[in-house]
Amino acid sequence: MAAIDLTGIRAVVFDTDGVVTDTARVHAAAWKSVFDPYLRGRSEPFDVREDYLCHVDGRTRLDGVRTFLGSRGLSPSEEDVAALGAAKDRIFVEQIERYGVAAFPSAVGLLHELRRRGSRTGAVSASAHCRKVVAAAALMHLFDVVIDGRHDQPGPASFDEAARLLDVRPEEIAVVGDTLPGIEAAGRGGFGLIVAIDRAGLPFKELGAHLVIADLAELDVTGRVRL
Repeated sequence: MAAIDLTGIRAVVFDTDGVVTDTARVHAAAWKSVFDPYLRGRSEPFDVREDYLCHVDGRTRLDGVRTFLGSRGLSPSEEDVAALGAAKDRIFVEQIERYGVAAFPSAVGLLHELRRRGSRTGAVSASAHCRKVVAAAALMHLFDVVIDGRHDQPGPASFDEAARLLDVRPEEIAVVGDTLPGIEAAGRGGFGLIVAIDRAGLPFKELGAHLVIADLAELDVTGRVRL
């Protein structure tokens, strides 16, 4: 069974959407709501699975707009990029405020076990609403740091910021994510263990993932952090 060995790992940093909380589908639906009217007469509708995973997931809003529309051969104005990003943000926030946020039981169980064994934990996101999502899922008490994505940096840079705030060396940190940009960035960052959650056959191993699993229920915890 795949495992995080806490004799060598002192902290675990999780991407939030789609890993800890079931909010990736909410992001994808919000993107479809704003992209499809823009694409009408220009290209095929936005695919909430393939287009989201390949071109939007793990990116900041504005980078996601540019990357996705660029994949369709479109070059939107900066005004259109900003308007689409802002519209998507409004829809996403409305959805989580109206319906709340569900956490994956396997993620909650893993977080409890990690903390019981002395591991520090962090939550990051390319989204600017990581803290809002974690709070809505009633999980703030399970994380030492929670980092919102920022417009002036790529989302995966949050892993490096988490390492700094946790005061733990990257080689002693495990990163758990499910996005191509995030796993690629973790591979470049020299993190001690990179775990990718793959539900769509994406090339995570090629980007530096050490372990690839379908669900956090497949991930065991061994050892204990030495204080």
